[in-house]
Amino acid sequence: MDSILEPLVESPRLNNYLAELEIIALKERIKRMEFYNSLNEDSNAEFINGNIVMHSPVTRIHSIVSDSTFHLLSTFCKLNNLGEVHHEKVMISLTRNDYEPDLCFFSKLKAKEFDDEMLLFPAPNLIVEILSKSTEDVDWGVKFEDYASHGINEYWIIDPRKKILEQYFLDKEQYHLQFKGKSGTVKSRSIKNLQFTVKAIFDENENLKTIQRWMKK
Repeated sequence: MDSILEPLVESPRLNNYLAELEIIALKERIKRMEFYNSLNEDSNAEFINGNIVMHSPVTRIHSIVSDSTFHLLSTFCKLNNLGEVHHEKVMISLTRNDYEPDLCFFSKLKAKEFDDEMLLFPAPNLIVEILSKSTEDVDWGVKFEDYASHGINEYWIIDPRKKILEQYFLDKEQYHLQFKGKSGTVKSRSIKNLQFTVKAIFDENENLKTIQRWMKK
């Protein structure tokens, strides 16, 4: 049994706690439906643990790194017909929460179920989050736990200021660090045969050289 639950189970007030939790869960479901009803293509928010979290505009460095990473992943997947890579505005809907990752990859198997008018997407195979001062606690906290518990096979966290990429692989519903660094080669487990130097994320020339090399094959 989860150690968090043990004190509740052993308490004579267990039924009272359950009743309180049911009320809290009901209120959250109602608020989440209101959130869904307000969604449109211009929305820029997430639903996290019962709260609507609005996003602020990103910094220039965040935008540059996000675009560079998207170009790498998207180009490779298109060239090899591996699936779909989406950028920022796509919302994934998990059991309790709804997120807009900076980037996410869906395999061909998942993507074949999509239609052109979808607003809410299932858990992807890979998620990339670009750290910012306003989101890093969430990226390292609730998202780290939630992504793992929903079987998202691979999670990258990129620090655009320190120019560091951290890559995590899922094992038994927990993420384990596979790679961390400013240099070297990152190899994906979720996108077959994808590998490139970390420098290609942060250096425009290296980014272009990598993509050109792939296109010549």
